[in-house]
Amino acid sequence: MAGRGGVVNHTAPWDGVVPPQCNPNPSILRFNALMEWVEAQEPLHRDIDTKKTNGIGPGMAFANSILEKREGFGVVGLVPCAIGGTNIREWERGKLVYNHMMKRVKASLNDGGSVQALLWYQGESDTLNINDAQSYKRRVHKFFLDVRNDLQSPLLPIIQVALASGQGSYIDIVREAQLDIDLQNLRTVDALGLSLEPMGLHLTTQAQVKLGEMMADSFIQFLPSPNPEH
Repeated sequence: MAGRGGVVNHTAPWDGVVPPQCNPNPSILRFNALMEWVEAQEPLHRDIDTKKTNGIGPGMAFANSILEKREGFGVVGLVPCAIGGTNIREWERGKLVYNHMMKRVKASLNDGGSVQALLWYQGESDTLNINDAQSYKRRVHKFFLDVRNDLQSPLLPIIQVALASGQGSYIDIVREAQLDIDLQNLRTVDALGLSLEPMGLHLTTQAQVKLGEMMADSFIQFLPSPNPEH
């Protein structure tokens, strides 16, 4: 979710190219590392995923697409929490990154508003080890339930991305797990086939835009139908 679009390799800086679908909008806010709402702009995770080079991710394209397709939606508040390269085991309830995420999400609600959905794109590092890959389905299923329980939102919409790539050779096992999870109000968007940066792991900028738009289409399906004109 942090996004490496425009980051050619692990040591290169972000190229700074922001496609129009990711432009700032006064109706798109970002919850920054200081727990403040500010107008969102790329890279969304620049002060969250601080040990990695951040580029374009799906978040801004997701938000802009919602505002374009659902007139009158209001304000989209994005709460970046992704930490690149993390294994699903690191997101177990009670562990550091999970606690950090929940602290941020709960703090984001202090000024009103509500959590409308969880956007989840993770799993590349779980393809390295056969045991991690085989336990992925169980672990991510528990993760989703723990998030819902801690937010007291048992039917919270979840939009999960099925992997386009992996760090290891067990990607098919992780993808099968992602595509096979049966959970109410969970939708899975498949990133397979979207273009990758030269290193072959992260999505390109345009692929991130496409993914954000696909995620927005899934999110919109959770919304009530617009009132018909009279």
